[in-house]
Amino acid sequence: MKRFPVYWHKAKRILSKRDPVLRGIIKKYKKGFLTTRNNPFFSLCRTIVGQQISTKAADSIWSKFERKCKKSIIPNKVLKLSTRTLKSAGLSRQKVSYLKNIAKAFKNKSFDIRELKKMNDEEAINYVTKLKGLGVWSAEMFLMFNLNRPDIFPTKDIGLIRAISKNYKTSYPPSKSFLNKISNLHTGYRTVFTWYMWRSIDPNDVEY
Repeated sequence: MKRFPVYWHKAKRILSKRDPVLRGIIKKYKKGFLTTRNNPFFSLCRTIVGQQISTKAADSIWSKFERKCKKSIIPNKVLKLSTRTLKSAGLSRQKVSYLKNIAKAFKNKSFDIRELKKMNDEEAINYVTKLKGLGVWSAEMFLMFNLNRPDIFPTKDIGLIRAISKNYKTSYPPSKSFLNKISNLHTGYRTVFTWYMWRSIDPNDVEY
């Protein structure tokens, strides 16, 4: 059974008091919440697949990738599959190399999830981005969806930027000063703010 993040209800109360625009969105979408996944390798693979493509395209490629892996997204399985097989799921050669690289890092334990969990957000983002193919956006998705961090604000996420522009009736993309204002307004629970921005423009849950 999917559970609310421990901070979710408190965050909704606090942010609703701070921000009338967000309060209206929270009231409209009462049932949903960010779902986290306790499988770091799965989450990083999902993030790689979702890079620079639409949610719909990512979902389609991911389902094919899962079939190639026989629903078992584990390092050994990914390493055993040929580049040709993975490309037939719709993955680019570059993404295949990234997936293989992450699988190796998990298998040889050069990527240590236990150490990562002890780090603050900035340290954790720096650590994740040392893996080839994972930039800041990918690291932020991982912190939100796997480490369950409450205060991530992924300003390179196109969906978030679109939603801020639409909901706050500002320019697209919003100015840096406006993003700073929004960031300050929601500090402490920017993950929750981001999730509701996504929900306001897309009825389907975002998952990584």
